[in-house]
Amino acid sequence: MSGLIEVELKAKVSDVDHVRAELERLASGIDETYHDTYYDLPDETLTARDQELRVRTVTNDSGSRSLLTFKTAPVETASGSRPEHETEMTDPAVADTVLKALGAVELISFRKLCRNHRFEAEGREFLATLVEVPEIEGTYLEVETLAPTDDVEAGLGTIRTVLAKLGISDGDLTTETYTGAVAAARQRGVG
Repeated sequence: MSGLIEVELKAKVSDVDHVRAELERLASGIDETYHDTYYDLPDETLTARDQELRVRTVTNDSGSRSLLTFKTAPVETASGSRPEHETEMTDPAVADTVLKALGAVELISFRKLCRNHRFEAEGREFLATLVEVPEIEGTYLEVETLAPTDDVEAGLGTIRTVLAKLGISDGDLTTETYTGAVAAARQRGVG
C-alpha cells in the first residue's frame, strides 16, 4: 500500500438492523471472523510511538488467510487514519515464532465477528464492516477507503457522506480502540 493511507472512521451503532439493511442494499456482505494478535517490544516502544504490529487470521466459509500488518503513527489524529503495511502469509504460527525470536511480546489477542461489505460510492472504493467483539458491549461500524497522503481530508469527507446515508452521525463516531476496550474489559473481570 505504498503511498496510501487507510482512511477510516468508526462509529458505535445504535440501530443495527437499519444499518445492516442499508449496507446490504449497497453490497451483499460476507461474514468473517478475525483473530487478532498484537505485539510490541518488552519496553512497549511501538505503543509509545502509536504504532501497531498485528497478526490477523481471517476465517470465512471459503477458508482462512493470515496477514502480518504494521501500522505507523496516525497522520490524521482525530480519526486515527494511518499508513498501513500489510502482507499475506501462509502460517501465522511461523510469524509468531519469528516475532518472538526478534524480541517481540504478545500484548493482546482477541476475536472480532465481522460482516464486510465492499462497494463504490463518491468515486471511491469502500469497505464497511459491522463489528462485534464478544468481550465488549455493542456493535460498531468501520468504514474505510484508501487515499494518497495529500487526500486524507477528502477521503474522510466521503466516509462521512457514506455514514450519513447509513444513518450514522458525527455524534456516533468513536476513536476507542478494540485493543483498549478488550484490555479494560479483562481488567474489570480480574477484580
